[in-house]
Amino acid sequence: MKIIALLSLLFLAGCNPDSSDSLSIRTPEQVSLGFFHAIYVERDVNKAKQFVNEPMKEILGHYYIASAVQRHVLNLSMTEVTMEIEEIDIDFFRKFTDDITVIVKMQGLKAGAAWIDDRTIRLHKIDSQWVIVEVLPEKGNLN
Repeated sequence: MKIIALLSLLFLAGCNPDSSDSLSIRTPEQVSLGFFHAIYVERDVNKAKQFVNEPMKEILGHYYIASAVQRHVLNLSMTEVTMEIEEIDIDFFRKFTDDITVIVKMQGLKAGAAWIDDRTIRLHKIDSQWVIVEVLPEKGNLN
């Protein structure tokens, strides 16, 4: 009887998902906001690197400080920033897609004046993890 109870307990313990794996899997929204929060709020380029792929890590490492990343990579220097997801091109079948774009809306101060802007980024799912692979060029008037 003890053997059956022990085997049952072992079987049930094997059915539980590992909680450490579920904590490390982030949604595209979490990755996007985490990246921009690291650059604009925490001003920590090393923290932002956890949300991007290897080529983007090299680019971020080249600029080294958050203000340089804002200016040269994102083309938008701002302070006192709040952000939210404005749009994401993903649907109900999220698990079947490996490439998406996310638009993040940011509000803050640019040169001391109130400013609202957005940035579009592309994410890929690599080994079940979403990572930022590209900051897309701005759309708008090119006068």
